[in-house]
Amino acid sequence: MRVCLIAEGCYPYVVGGVSSWIHSMIKSFPDIEFVVTAIVANRSQSGKFVYELPDNLVEVYEAYLDDYDWGHKPKHGKRTKLKVREYNALKSMVINENVDWDTIFEMFQKGKFSIDDLLMGADFFSIVKEVYQQKYPYITFSDFLWTMRSIYLPLFLILKTPMPKADIYHCVATGYAGVLGSMAQKQYNSWLLISEHGIYTREREEELLKATWVKGLYKNIWIEQFHKMSTLAYERADIVTSLFEHARELQIGMGCLEEKTRVTPNGIDVERLANLPGKTEEDEGYINIGAVLRVSPIKDVKTMIRAFSFAKEENHHLKLWIMGPCDEDEAYAKECFDLVEALQVKDVIFTGRVDIREYLGRMDFTILTSISEGQPLTILESYAAHKPVIATDVGNCRELIYGVNDGCGTAGILTHIMNVGELSAAILEMSRSKQQRLEMGECGYRRVNKKYRIQQMKAAYEEIYNELGREYGYDVM
Repeated sequence: MRVCLIAEGCYPYVVGGVSSWIHSMIKSFPDIEFVVTAIVANRSQSGKFVYELPDNLVEVYEAYLDDYDWGHKPKHGKRTKLKVREYNALKSMVINENVDWDTIFEMFQKGKFSIDDLLMGADFFSIVKEVYQQKYPYITFSDFLWTMRSIYLPLFLILKTPMPKADIYHCVATGYAGVLGSMAQKQYNSWLLISEHGIYTREREEELLKATWVKGLYKNIWIEQFHKMSTLAYERADIVTSLFEHARELQIGMGCLEEKTRVTPNGIDVERLANLPGKTEEDEGYINIGAVLRVSPIKDVKTMIRAFSFAKEENHHLKLWIMGPCDEDEAYAKECFDLVEALQVKDVIFTGRVDIREYLGRMDFTILTSISEGQPLTILESYAAHKPVIATDVGNCRELIYGVNDGCGTAGILTHIMNVGELSAAILEMSRSKQQRLEMGECGYRRVNKKYRIQQMKAAYEEIYNELGREYGYDVM
C-alpha cells in the first residue's frame, strides 16, 4: 500500500509536535510505502531536511505557496480566456457559493495557462468586480482587487502542483493540504484521510485577528478563504480524525459529518524516556524548569521569561532551560535573548536543538506557555519522564493535566494564556514542594501509560489504514 502524507510548514524541515508525529507514523508502519508532499513557502527551503528520513519514506515532493510562474503565457499580447464552464467554476469559488471544485481541479491540472496571466486577465477581473459589487461596494476597489490577487496566488499555485499517485492521501491538516488531498483523491480515485492536530481554520483565524499586515474587513476575507478550503476537505474526506473530543466537536460544528469523525489521541514511545540520567553536580542547589519548544511567537516564550524573572526574584534557586531550535524565527529568538538581557535575569539557558533524553531527567518540572496547541507531545514526554507540567489552557492541555475520570490525579498546574502573574505564581507553587512535584509526576506517568502510548496510536491508525486499504486488497497487519 502507498500512502501520501500531505503536510504544511512542518515535516521534514522543522522539528516540533506535528513533525514528530509524522516521523513516528512513518516509522510505525515499516511495511507501508510512504511519500510526503510538503507544502513550504518557497524554493529557498527546498531539500533542507532536519530529519533523517526513514527507509520506507521513498520520496519527498514539494509544493510552494510562492513560486515562479511556469505556465504558458499567450503571445502577441493576448490574455488567457477561460471557457464558460471554467469561468463559472472560478466564479463559484471566489464568490463561495456551490463551489464547482471538480472543474477547478481539472482546469488547473490540465490547463497550460500562466497563473500571473490569469490573475491579471479580464476573466478574473470580471469575477472580482462582481463579488465586489455584491458584497463590498463600500471599500476601495483597487485595494480589494489586489487583495484578491494576493489571496488566490498561493491557492492557484497549489492547484497547479502535480501530485504523486497513492492509495491513500493522508492530510495532516485541512487548508492547502486539504485542497491537495481532495484534488489527488479526485484525480486517482483514491481515499482521503484528514488528521487535524489543531483545528486549522481556528488557528489561522486567531493568527489573522492578531496580525498587523492585514486590517479591518480584509481579515474577514482571508478568514473566509481558509474556511472555504477546510469545508472542501471535510466534504471530500472519507475519515476525519482529531486528537481529543472537543476538537472533534469543533470539526462537526464547522460542517464535518459526525459519522466521518474519530478521536485518535497522540502516542509516544514511553520506554524511550525510561531510566533517564538524573541531576548532575551542575544542578546542585537548583530547581530546574524545562521548556521543550521551538522558540517562536506561538509558544509565547516572552511571557515565560517575564514570569520566570518575577519568580526568580522570590526564589533564587530557579533555573530555566529553554530546549529547542532558535532558527525558525530568528528575529523573535533575538527578541527573547534581548529580553533576558533587559530584565537582567540570571539562569536562563537556551540550549538550542538537543536530545531531550540528555536533559529531561535533570528537570524538576516542565513548562509550556503556548497561545495555541493541539495535544502537545512535550507534555506527554514530560509525563513519561515522571515530570509534572505547568501549561496554558489551550488545546487539550486541561485534559492532559486533570484527566477525564481516569483516576490518575492532577499532573500539574493550568494557567491562562499570556498571564505573567499566574505563570509566576504557578512556578513558585511548583517549586515549593518536592513531594508535590513527585506525586504530580507519577500522576502524569500513569496517565500517559493509560491512554497515550505509541502502541495505542499505532493500533488506531492501523485500523483506519486497513479499513481504507481493503478496497485495494491491502492489509497492513
